[in-house]
Amino acid sequence: MKEELLRELVIRNDHKIIYLILDGLGGHPKPGGDRTELETARTPNFDRLATEGICGLLDPISPGITPGSGPGHLALFGYDPQEYIIGRGVLSALGVEFHLTEKDVAARLNFCTIDGNGVVVDRRAGRIPTEWNQKLCQKIRRQVDLGPEVEVFLETESEHRAVLILRGEDLGGNINDTDPQVVGEKPLAPRGEDPASERTAAFVRQFLDQVRDILKDESPANFILARGFAKYDPLPTLEERYGLKAVAIAQYPMYRGLARLVGMDVPPKPETYDDMWRQLQEHYPDYDFFFIHFKKTDSTGEDGDFEKKVRVIEEIDRWAGRLTELNPAVIVVTGDHSTPSVLKSHSWHPVPALLWSPYTRPDAVTAFGERDCAGGYMGRMETRHLIILALANALRLKKFGA
Repeated sequence: MKEELLRELVIRNDHKIIYLILDGLGGHPKPGGDRTELETARTPNFDRLATEGICGLLDPISPGITPGSGPGHLALFGYDPQEYIIGRGVLSALGVEFHLTEKDVAARLNFCTIDGNGVVVDRRAGRIPTEWNQKLCQKIRRQVDLGPEVEVFLETESEHRAVLILRGEDLGGNINDTDPQVVGEKPLAPRGEDPASERTAAFVRQFLDQVRDILKDESPANFILARGFAKYDPLPTLEERYGLKAVAIAQYPMYRGLARLVGMDVPPKPETYDDMWRQLQEHYPDYDFFFIHFKKTDSTGEDGDFEKKVRVIEEIDRWAGRLTELNPAVIVVTGDHSTPSVLKSHSWHPVPALLWSPYTRPDAVTAFGERDCAGGYMGRMETRHLIILALANALRLKKFGA
């Protein structure tokens, strides 16, 4: 739907929408098995919402395309991810509350482990603790020097992840990832796609050469991989597009950054799931839209831990058991993409979704799982249309035409 038309249809009211997002929710059976992680998990609360609401499958980009976390989430909020292309570095920088300017290029970093031949043997350096990450970033900041033409900022994100920001004149962000995405290969050399980006890439190459020397005696985090290079370009906000005053309740920095990118308020980081519930209760009277993000469904999938991902889903289901007590107009439960444990990575598989509302026309689905959702009234659609359906069920859209 055209943005101008959508703005004309929006109605502002006090009906509340809860978006419960289990990152990397979609899965796949283990070899020889017949149930995904979600289908294996005991989810009585999600099953009840599925029974009372409608279900379907979502394609974050389009069928067969594997999405990154940024595009997957932008689609959840109704932004066409093929139109609004946001680099992971910008999202990560916003997530650590770094104030970006028009002179900045940001990249998301992974501390990694390389062997004596420079080959990547662990892309995440064993998921080192955040405190270790902070010490390594401090060590690099003290020693790295790229000269007077560019400022270097290095910030810890979480565990093995960090953010690099280069600030200077005539910098571009069209640079390839250095992460080969697999172990057993050397990191890729950064190259720019245009003169401004090649200028930036030259600084990045200097930075990486220095970091290799600075970290040579560290273990397991003795190098870094970079991806998601981008310059900052603000987006129209959820309030501008949909008339929604939105708040994000999320632990992981990148998703807090993504929420800021679309104009959400972001309270202090909740340390526990109980803290997340308290934040929801505290902010419930003051907002229309609640983005509640759980990361561990994705990280356990990336770790290839089928059973742990099942336990995480069950834990979140228990957390969600009280949501209807808040009397929202709409509850959506879904993910930004699939992360099957068997693949240890994001995948192209469509994502199960449910939408609960007093105004849904219940389908025959009685359990929240991939195969069950495939038979629901929501059907299979691109994720970006989901928020329109949520707005309609919250009675926040006018009739179109006479």
